[in-house]
Amino acid sequence: MTTLLALGAGIAVLTGIGAGISIGMATGKATEAVARQPEAEGAITKLLLLGCALAEATAIYGFVVAILIILFLA
Repeated sequence: MTTLLALGAGIAVLTGIGAGISIGMATGKATEAVARQPEAEGAITKLLLLGCALAEATAIYGFVVAILIILFLA
């Protein structure tokens, strides 16, 4: 039973991989966009920060679920 809980917590934490990949891709695309249109830097930065916050929230939710699994189901 404990092994399955640990496996479930490990799978929940894997959401951080998706968040890292998506933030990296968004940052790269934003850098390319600013290089092409420097005058739109402010708007691009706002959208980049919003997207990164949403992606990071997904990773945090996965981490919280993993902690809850470990603390309350073990």
